[in-house]
Amino acid sequence: MITRYIAIAVLLFLPLPIVIVVLSSFTAAGYLSFPIKGLSLRWYAEFLGSADWLRVLGVSALLALIGACVSTAASFAAAWAVVRHNMRFGTTYETLLLTPLIFPHAAIGVIMIMTLSGLGWLGTFSGLVLVHCILTIPYAYRPIVAALRKADPALEEAAQSLGARPWRTFWLVSLPAVRPGLVTSLLFSFIISFDEVTVTLFLVGPFVMTLPVQVFSEVLESASPIIAAVSAALVLFTSLMVFILDRVIGIQFFVERD
Repeated sequence: MITRYIAIAVLLFLPLPIVIVVLSSFTAAGYLSFPIKGLSLRWYAEFLGSADWLRVLGVSALLALIGACVSTAASFAAAWAVVRHNMRFGTTYETLLLTPLIFPHAAIGVIMIMTLSGLGWLGTFSGLVLVHCILTIPYAYRPIVAALRKADPALEEAAQSLGARPWRTFWLVSLPAVRPGLVTSLLFSFIISFDEVTVTLFLVGPFVMTLPVQVFSEVLESASPIIAAVSAALVLFTSLMVFILDRVIGIQFFVERD
């Protein structure tokens, strides 16, 4: 009984900061406060009516979209080589793909400063795309390789034995079999990239800024409720993406073992 009460208390405590931020975004006061003083949509209107905020929102969305597509395509190619072609040293190869999960993001940020400086891409959109692809590949690779290992290769062999060309077998048999993994990979990579702030903080420049980094900078400089409004919008967007993922594929697909 005590364990049940503890579990309920933990479940109620975990979303409490998010609830406070969302409620704070509706305050009528000119500063962040809780409990809120009056109800107002002023800060949402200011966010949606600000060219600067919408510009960084567009940059973040485009960055996440490109990063998700590239990392999903690269992860699919890597998973195909490991699973279907029994790539030599496949375990070592997979370990290398997952190394971004091992290193602290602050350390990755410092390393990427030196790397992008050498390439002349520091503070550029191209540099951010490259880094976000590196950061999201581990999240993209896992569901794709799980889907490939579950797909029955006998179906591909049957299609080829019936005269289907390799590209037709791939398009009509192999690709549909791993579609759940591809969708999961694409959506998860997009969410991770869109919300990434720690590494990106080291790499933004005067001409390229992302929404999470802009929020972080505003928190350091002021206590405007527009920060809560933007954060609430991000929470809503992320929750919507997870809901779509759950409805289309099922979240359990991402976490279940091979």
